[in-house]
Amino acid sequence: MSGSSRVVAVLGPTNTGKTHYAIERMLGHRTGVIGLPLRLLAREVYDKIVAIRGPSVVALVTGEERIVPPRTQYWVCTVEAMPEGMGADFVAIDEIQLCADPERGHVFTDRLLRSRGTHETLFLGSDTMRGPIAALVPEAQFVRRERMSQLVYTGSKKISRMPARSAIVGFSVNNVYAIAELLRRQKGGAAVVMGALSPRTRNAQVDLYQNGEVDYLVATDAIGMGLNLDVNHVAFSSLSKFDGRRMRPLAPNELAQIAGRAGRGMSDGTFGVTGEAAPLDEGVAQAIMDSRFTPMKKLNWRNAALRFGTIEALIDALEVSPQGENLVKARPADDLNALKSLSQVTEVVARASDGPSVRLLWDVCRIPDFRGISHAEHAGLLEVIFGHLHERGSIPDDFMARQVRRIDRTDGDIDALSKRLAYIRTWTYVAQRNGWVRDESHWRDETRTVEDRLSDALHERLTQRFVDRRTSVLLRRLKQKEALLAEVNDKGEVTVEGEFVGRLEGFRFSPDKAAQGAEAKALKSASLQALAPQFHLRADRFYNAPDTEIDFTDQGGLMWGEYAVGKLVAGAEPLKPMVEVFVDEAAGPDVEQKVQRRLQHFIDRKVAALFEPLLNLSRDEELSGLAKGFAFRMVEALGVLPRARVAQEVKDLDQDARGALRKHGIRFGQFTIFMPLLLKPAPTRLRLVLWALSSGLQEFPEAPPPGLVTVPVAKDAPQGYDTMCGYRDAGDRSIRIDMLERLADMLRAEDSRGGFEAKPDMLSITGMTLDQFADLMQGLGYKAERGEREKVKAAPAEAPTTEAAEQAAAEETPATEGAPEVVTAPAEAPAEATESTEAAAEAPTAQPASDEPEVEVFYTFTWGRQRQQNRGPRREQGQGKGKPRGKPQDGRKPQGRKGGKPQGAKSFSSRPPKKEKAIDPDNPFAAALMGLKGGN
Repeated sequence: MSGSSRVVAVLGPTNTGKTHYAIERMLGHRTGVIGLPLRLLAREVYDKIVAIRGPSVVALVTGEERIVPPRTQYWVCTVEAMPEGMGADFVAIDEIQLCADPERGHVFTDRLLRSRGTHETLFLGSDTMRGPIAALVPEAQFVRRERMSQLVYTGSKKISRMPARSAIVGFSVNNVYAIAELLRRQKGGAAVVMGALSPRTRNAQVDLYQNGEVDYLVATDAIGMGLNLDVNHVAFSSLSKFDGRRMRPLAPNELAQIAGRAGRGMSDGTFGVTGEAAPLDEGVAQAIMDSRFTPMKKLNWRNAALRFGTIEALIDALEVSPQGENLVKARPADDLNALKSLSQVTEVVARASDGPSVRLLWDVCRIPDFRGISHAEHAGLLEVIFGHLHERGSIPDDFMARQVRRIDRTDGDIDALSKRLAYIRTWTYVAQRNGWVRDESHWRDETRTVEDRLSDALHERLTQRFVDRRTSVLLRRLKQKEALLAEVNDKGEVTVEGEFVGRLEGFRFSPDKAAQGAEAKALKSASLQALAPQFHLRADRFYNAPDTEIDFTDQGGLMWGEYAVGKLVAGAEPLKPMVEVFVDEAAGPDVEQKVQRRLQHFIDRKVAALFEPLLNLSRDEELSGLAKGFAFRMVEALGVLPRARVAQEVKDLDQDARGALRKHGIRFGQFTIFMPLLLKPAPTRLRLVLWALSSGLQEFPEAPPPGLVTVPVAKDAPQGYDTMCGYRDAGDRSIRIDMLERLADMLRAEDSRGGFEAKPDMLSITGMTLDQFADLMQGLGYKAERGEREKVKAAPAEAPTTEAAEQAAAEETPATEGAPEVVTAPAEAPAEATESTEAAAEAPTAQPASDEPEVEVFYTFTWGRQRQQNRGPRREQGQGKGKPRGKPQDGRKPQGRKGGKPQGAKSFSSRPPKKEKAIDPDNPFAAALMGLKGGN
């Protein structure tokens, strides 16, 4: 290099490598300074140079950060923080076109006019600056660099159709957040980059984008200032911005600066609009693609020759107008506005009475308004800071500690953290000024630590709000057509590539309910693809599972443990239900067929085990004629038939037919024909489900609790429900049919015409109080007449025990041995079914006075229905009217009473004596015969 200073303006569009060229040129010199428009970009360049030369020779100086090693050779700074008078060999100013910026332009213009390297000076920027630079810096040489890739306009696109590796640009915080939220729902998330973010937060967000965790970036126009990102497409959500005073449309060169971020190196890029932004004018779009813009003519300028004698003199110097046609007076910046405000404060004016005090006041006024609250509040804060510096020479430690401690909190949402970051930036700036605090190292570290902590918290909140990691990961892997790794834990929780995506419930995948809309659709698509191997593994395990792991519900569902895997549907016959499986389509037909076969095997075996007597009956080839037809009716009715429904069929059965049916466990009761083995809880539960299926019920009624003799009548139950449960409705309660038959046996010995009272054994087997028993009897067709009388206390020995009564009843009805075990002792009767028998036996009584006899309530029962053939308990005395007495329906010969004469017109030989079993219980006229017997 020659000893003379070389000034070069390297101009051209974006993606020409200008900044990279400047770094190379600077490192070719012994010392150098480079000024950059953003502290974010300054940090990026600093990191690059440190990677090449090491941290010991590289300094970073911005408004809020100062890293200056003792052996510094290269200074990376924001333009405002560039040191003056250093005499560095090399000086570079990036984005020199910002000389025209209304807010900061005067600073860039000052560097253009006054900053020079002793050996080389570079101005980097847009080609629109050629005219002003040529006029103001006549010695400058010009180098034009062409864009390394093409930039193509693609028009308007919806955000939902935005291609991957896109940056969507907004010009307000609210706009940026709204776009990022929409991208999270539809595309899995987006990184957020704004100029107001701290470098630490910005870098963390950029890393999300650069390493591929998200495919979208939402940013302000800050990305137009040289930030190097792998962006393929830039979309503008708006074409206007607020410049601090008003909303104004963006100029074509400003649009080009941002759009030019698309395409890196030799890769082409595209740009367009989205959202509410109108499509670009054809001429504007073409100008951006060709990098042809109106040349700049006026640069913002502010006087750098300041006078610090008085506040008024300083203000006058700052308001001097420029000379020359290429410069225009800059509008009052925040620092000048603050100075004017403080010049109206008497105490400030009194303190700023000499040159050093005025210079100090000006330095304080140059503290940026990071908080952006109001000019008055900002001026008030500056007044306090100036007071401390002027009076004490530095800001007190306790004052700094209070300010920092108030801000050092990481709770709250994005807005709260952003405000705290803006506040801490003020004190970070203060701590960076030489001599403003006593322990500069401590406060620089303290404020930097708090800013880092807030930055990390803000990054976390931004990521939580705007990035759905799992969706973005899954979508990216799907696009790359990579095999996804899914895992299912013992709780059914599904993770794909380590991200929780939902639950596998049996053979159906349930996505995480937190996902909605397009996010949920993408999540399910990726998850089902990854779960394909898991479905096959689970199907194999299910097929080999024992029947004890599978069950059916009262509503016909089929469960594998806690998971619903199918449901029962009606088949061709009640005892042959079919299966409908719950298997995701993505599992494939093989899995579906395997689950189908396993469930069908389960229900077939369950029916075969629980309805074995009924199935044996249906397969008995020895049955013929009426017996075979009756067996079909029993199978069709699932083993329980009300006698009234088949009265004629029962009557037509001869003795041999009945005997053949009894061999299969059929009992011909007075009220019901049933198979006692099928009254147990398990067959009853399945019978209700099969009956509901064959009846086409939408909602299946549940079985009564097992072990109860009587239960309340189910309101609004389908017709036939009580029979399928193994009960018969009588009054307000239903009584189990096997217990009803035992009660009928007892009633045969009573005078139904003349009237009888309830015996303790009757109350015992039903487990009812006297009033409840009266209601039951009325439900069975009896009349119950209530009365009161003086209570006669019987000797305890004369009353048979409940146990004895139960045993006697069991001996009288051997056909009920296969029925469910029933608790009949009054003290053991379930609370849902009845009160205790002891209370029932005592019955409600009037409360007599101590000298009055005790009164008890009793009921007299008489048969109350009209005489109808084969309907309920038959008439006692008038049985034979209009109909000759003949052979009983079951073929057995009637027996007379012991020691009496045979009744009727014919004589019959009696059977061998049987324990008080004089009349066939299957005879529908048994009650009437017993009445005649009692009458004789």
